[in-house]
Amino acid sequence: MGIFTRFRDIVASNINGMLDRAEDPEKLIKLMIQEMEDTLIELKSACAAVMAERKRVEARREVVSGRMGYWAAKAELAVSRGRDDLAREALVEKRHFSQALDELSAAESEHSALLDQYKQDIGQLEDKLKSAHEKQRVLVQRHIHARRKIEAQEEIRHFDSTETLARFEDFERQIDRMEAEAELVNPSRSADLESKLENLTINDEIETELKALKTASIDKMEERVETLETILEDNK
Repeated sequence: MGIFTRFRDIVASNINGMLDRAEDPEKLIKLMIQEMEDTLIELKSACAAVMAERKRVEARREVVSGRMGYWAAKAELAVSRGRDDLAREALVEKRHFSQALDELSAAESEHSALLDQYKQDIGQLEDKLKSAHEKQRVLVQRHIHARRKIEAQEEIRHFDSTETLARFEDFERQIDRMEAEAELVNPSRSADLESKLENLTINDEIETELKALKTASIDKMEERVETLETILEDNK
């Protein structure tokens, strides 16, 4: 397949449609990118060859233009000396180089037009390649997310399995046994500790009640003193 045929096929291709129909989109996009990159290299190589050829044509045109000017000057010199015969021969040479110059100018124009077309094609292909790389990036991200989702679902199914739940229940029963055994190791110590803690609570309650009684007794004594002081005052 020629370079221009491949280029036309690539530019005309619908990447999204091709990927939608593909069994393996990632593999297809890689192949498409590789094809685009290879075609782009060939286009640039062909463009460089045309540029080099145009430079050779330009150099040749300058030489031919110089020779045409040379024979034009010789023809003028021959006429000024009355040598029409030599002037005719010089004009023949001048015409020869003039025709060559026209051909070189036409070739240069063709090369310039071809270069413009190459640059346009390269630009279109680079845009297409950029779009393909973006599609590849999106596909890779989607693949990563899909793989992670599958792994997460597998983990969820694993933890939801009867075997896993049974292991948790066995572990819980084992802890219950260990706690019960710890209680049975020194039951008297536990009872003594509970008794002491209960006594602390009772003692606090007694101290609070005793303090209330003392306060009430002091209040009564103060009332009696006030009463006696009032009686003594009245007897004076």
